[in-house]
Amino acid sequence: MTIAELKILRESEDHIEFKAATRDFNYNGGSHRDQNLRRKCVLGYVAALSNEGGGKLVLGMADKHPHDVVGTKFAENEVGAMVDDIYARMGIRVEAQDLYENGLRVLIFTVPKRPVGKLMKYEGVPLMRIGDSLRNMSDEEMFKILSEQEPDFSAKICEGLIVDQLDPNAISILKSRFAVKNNNPAFRNTDDLQALSDLELIVGNKVTYAALILLGKKESIRKYLPQSKTILEYRGTEMQIPSDWREEIIDPLFVGLDVTWKLIHSRNSVEHIHNGPYIDDVTVFDEVVVREALFNAIAHRDYSLTSEILIRQSPKKLTINNPGGFPKGVTLENIITINSTPRSRLLSEVLLKTGLVERSGQGIDKIYSISLAQGKPEPDYSSSDLFQVSLSLDGQITDSAFYLFIKNVSGLLAEDQRLSVHDIIALAKIRDGHLAGISKNVIQKLESSGLINRIGSGNSQRYILGKLYQDLMSVPLKIGNYTTSEVATVINLLAQRGMTRMGGIVEVFKAGLTREQVKFLVEKLVEDGVVDKMGKGNTTSYMVSSKFDVNDNPVGKVEAYLVTKHAS
Repeated sequence: MTIAELKILRESEDHIEFKAATRDFNYNGGSHRDQNLRRKCVLGYVAALSNEGGGKLVLGMADKHPHDVVGTKFAENEVGAMVDDIYARMGIRVEAQDLYENGLRVLIFTVPKRPVGKLMKYEGVPLMRIGDSLRNMSDEEMFKILSEQEPDFSAKICEGLIVDQLDPNAISILKSRFAVKNNNPAFRNTDDLQALSDLELIVGNKVTYAALILLGKKESIRKYLPQSKTILEYRGTEMQIPSDWREEIIDPLFVGLDVTWKLIHSRNSVEHIHNGPYIDDVTVFDEVVVREALFNAIAHRDYSLTSEILIRQSPKKLTINNPGGFPKGVTLENIITINSTPRSRLLSEVLLKTGLVERSGQGIDKIYSISLAQGKPEPDYSSSDLFQVSLSLDGQITDSAFYLFIKNVSGLLAEDQRLSVHDIIALAKIRDGHLAGISKNVIQKLESSGLINRIGSGNSQRYILGKLYQDLMSVPLKIGNYTTSEVATVINLLAQRGMTRMGGIVEVFKAGLTREQVKFLVEKLVEDGVVDKMGKGNTTSYMVSSKFDVNDNPVGKVEAYLVTKHAS
């Protein structure tokens, strides 16, 4: 947008806010205590404009129409860092641009629309612009936004698309899958138009976007919905910037899913796990996990955004980014347990009816349980935000003992006692010292099966994996009343930070141990002479005992010391 175009815009009608800001401007509330003054800042206007459907904050132009250029010195040479800070604080990606007229600088922040059903807040308050002020949203306004339902994009009619522009091979696959899933072999011979109508992919003689995504010919997808393609990039190393190889997959889903997997698998490798006299081969990227991740990306992405699904592959890491944040109600904390509502309901229903997915939300369960059962790290969604979901899969086996443990247990348990998805996730959490979020019923089942053991007593009571797992470990899980994972956590923390107060140690155990349990653990390590305690009261701090070199494998040396001490 040019300065000439900006000059004729009006603030309320065109979702734009002009501020002179010739010398400076309030970025984050500054030293103001008055709420009305604090919120008249960059962060406040970003929240308000996003709540209004997106807009622009313009600094360096008078707010009086026709908005003369007055120039601003605000954030000179700091705009990039400021954009990063806005994202870190608010989870929203703004764009910043400098324009000039007669040597005077104009700074424009372009703010995207808030996601459906989500409020943008500044200092915990959702804001709206009214005249020259920023005010709290009313309860009615907030309820209206929080009650929003995303329209089913996939059920919309794709104007101009006709049935002849769908791929006959993809339609044949759809009918075959539906026949198998529903034990209805006659469906394979159903007329194409009837089959599409039965699945509501066409309405009368009009074709939906779901039909285009699932069944459209390449040229149809390019014409009507080019953002539905998938981009796959391969890099020889994870940190490499340019890709070694790049492929665009623009096939309909019933064809493209196999194409995508074959391309990923062509650069897949195998990890070898020694299992007694045998060797188990485990692929770095598991086919079921990758397919489930792709289904989720396709079913839950926001097709109104013009970005494509992007897959980045390196030898041990696979990251899938899809446009649009988590569906309404889904967060990082509940992603495994909640039954999510897909943005594209019709698309998801066809995937369900054809057996490509089992039920809404179950794909996440499989992604977690299979990855963990193979001894790999937990799938990582932490880079997701309001505008994209990012899933990172680490294919490296970091705990081969856990892989063998799950495999052996699966062979020993009776049919009605087989490990569920949630059992496997719970076992991995207990292995890592995390009890948060595990139900009592799961704990009782695992304990009664001998898969976990209770250790300690009173406030120090906790759980570790049982003998079946411990027999597979090269290092014992338990030394006296310690678990080796707890010892390693404390020693690693103190080795890295040096002198540390109790609060800092408690923080790293917040998902697994209470404050009292951590205090008990640390005091026992002090008694055993592996941790030194300094100061008294609120000034008490802890550090690795001077008898251990923190630069030379302190965890291994502490463990060896404790084994000897508790054996005597």
